[in-house]
Amino acid sequence: MTSAQVDTSEQSSEASEEGYERGLGSRQVQMIAIGGAIGVGLFLGAGANIAKAGPSLILMYALAGGIIFFIMRALGELLLYRPVSGSFAEYSREFLGPFFGYFTGWTYWLMWVVTGMAELTAAAIYVNYWFPSVPQWVTALVFLVILFGVNLISVKVFGELEFWFSMVKVTALIGMIVIGLGVLTFGFSAAGDTASVANLYQFDGFFPKGVGSSLMTLQGVMFAYLAVELVGVTAGESENPEKTLPKAINTLPWRIALFYVGALTVILCVVKWTEFAPGVSPFVAAFAKIGIPAGAGIVNFVVLTAALSSCNSGMYSTGRMLRNLADSREAPAVFSRLSASKTPALGITVSVLFMGIGVVLNYVVPEKAFGYVTSVATAAGIWTWLMILISHVLYRRAVDAGRLPASSFPAPGGAVCSWIAIVFLLFVTGLIAYDGDSRVCLYVMAGWAAALGIGWLVLKNRDPQIGERNERTSLEKVS
Repeated sequence: MTSAQVDTSEQSSEASEEGYERGLGSRQVQMIAIGGAIGVGLFLGAGANIAKAGPSLILMYALAGGIIFFIMRALGELLLYRPVSGSFAEYSREFLGPFFGYFTGWTYWLMWVVTGMAELTAAAIYVNYWFPSVPQWVTALVFLVILFGVNLISVKVFGELEFWFSMVKVTALIGMIVIGLGVLTFGFSAAGDTASVANLYQFDGFFPKGVGSSLMTLQGVMFAYLAVELVGVTAGESENPEKTLPKAINTLPWRIALFYVGALTVILCVVKWTEFAPGVSPFVAAFAKIGIPAGAGIVNFVVLTAALSSCNSGMYSTGRMLRNLADSREAPAVFSRLSASKTPALGITVSVLFMGIGVVLNYVVPEKAFGYVTSVATAAGIWTWLMILISHVLYRRAVDAGRLPASSFPAPGGAVCSWIAIVFLLFVTGLIAYDGDSRVCLYVMAGWAAALGIGWLVLKNRDPQIGERNERTSLEKVS
């Protein structure tokens, strides 16, 4: 048996020893990966971004999509080097030190908690389309309880629900694109007379508000891509991560090209950008303009599905991340326990209670809830992506020096693409700092960092050895 085979078998053993059930098949992992790239940031957030950037938003999604692919290939190389649940925290812990693993794990947990709040808010907004008299907070609470129950049953139930959520989103988006192309080609429907590719440049040009205004939408665009890294969290529960993860990551470019760039291009050709407004899904507005019977209602159901899908994923990932932190003695040990169905039930429960803050926000400030939580989620997501990229750069450096074995799924361009992505993410952070409306999230993150710093000092005071890694040393891995 070769050293590579030995290393692969050790990786699989390491993942299986975490105690999780390998209940996610290839079909489910593929759809989780696809669904992760289609979220409420596209379905709802694109409305506000179109109003800011006009047709140039298409270019912003394409640019950000390229960076996301760099991030995912960097993650893919790390995952095939060592596929474990809670991967981002583990890689930060290994390559940057215990504190960074601790900080990344808790920050990714925060990202999904606040993303869950955003998705609950969006779901409540969508339900108001049919039932305007039902308070947003009531709808958000009902969905929170239902998805909580699903996540407690088993990973197979989560995977199956996520499979069908993603199937609805994918089928609907393809249908929207086909119908939009039909309107453009054959001129049918109420939008047929005005639908034209010229809509992309006739109304004050491709950059109607200027290049600067278009660049400012990148922070919202990056939120739309949050969750693509979720396949990394599934590594410890995938039946065959060595085959399913590379396939899921390599299909990302066409998913971005079709579902983001393609869908937005068609929508903005069918309906001129000046007719879209913040707070309204551009897909719902487009189908209302086309005039297809019940079309807007159908699309509203689809975007509701997208919101629930993302919230469902958030509950899944937060429980796993808390368990990873507990296993590293960076969270209360009780979070490391698995239920009879091999789910981190307590971690999920505590995470759901914090997501419940979103229900309170929907009660107190329903009109601002979505904007508040998405900005915080974006900042936390950028930190996570930066940790993936920096870990990848350090891993490649160790491989080149012969200290670690090479991954079977190397990222194209090596560390160069990771450096490009790092610079891009720092640029987006600068945009967030420049924007008065979103700058508040940096204050929240500064407070979060201070709280985690204090927590780390408390942990080290109670357990002086907390700063020592529990993993095998690099020398042992090479030998």
